[in-house]
Amino acid sequence: MRKTEKRNEALDYEVILLAAGHGKRMGTTRNKILLHLIGKPVISYSLNTFLNDPACKHIVLVTQEGEQDLLRAMVKKEAKNNRCPVTIVSGGCERQYSVYSGLQAVFNLENIVMVHDGARPFVSLTQLKLLHRKVQETRAAILGVPVKDTIKRVVDGIVQETVPRETLWQIQTPQAFYGADLLAVHDRAQQEGYLGTDDASLIEKYSYLPVSMVLGSYENIKLTTPEDMLIGEAIVKRKRN
Repeated sequence: MRKTEKRNEALDYEVILLAAGHGKRMGTTRNKILLHLIGKPVISYSLNTFLNDPACKHIVLVTQEGEQDLLRAMVKKEAKNNRCPVTIVSGGCERQYSVYSGLQAVFNLENIVMVHDGARPFVSLTQLKLLHRKVQETRAAILGVPVKDTIKRVVDGIVQETVPRETLWQIQTPQAFYGADLLAVHDRAQQEGYLGTDDASLIEKYSYLPVSMVLGSYENIKLTTPEDMLIGEAIVKRKRN
């Protein structure tokens, strides 16, 4: 049952860490967040980043039901000297359903809630701090980076136009909101059977809140294909040097 009492520090946040995906585009039958990246499961990188953020007061780890024992053992090992509680819940067949499941386990909907893809192992404490600060100002904030490549709109293999890239951003996670705001738009989406591309798209569709953009990092990649794992290995090695 969700706790209803307010925490002492109103500016704390909780995070829904999504780890219930599959490895189809990765070319593996195993959940990609369990693949090893330089000796550690992919999910352990972002998990440790949140565990080491003093402002993070609760982690909701959303997983596949059949992997919960494995992840529970990993969390016990990673968080043994950390006081931040980790709650493990089952996810859904779509990312949006997994976020909704995670929202049911949030301690206090008056808190800020971040949503992060477990397949993005390289989010930094600096980015979390910037995002946390911005969401307190605007109630909805997301990470992203400006698009670097030329973008063209293509229909049936034919280029229709070149899209000006000056206003285009590549969106990342975490995305940060107040819990009550996020639950309200998820409830609306569930009632209407609407699937958004991310949580910010639900805020855009079902609320009047402006979504603020916070500059992320080009290293904050999502590991989706085997080629991404090679890039991830290079990032880890660079960070260790």
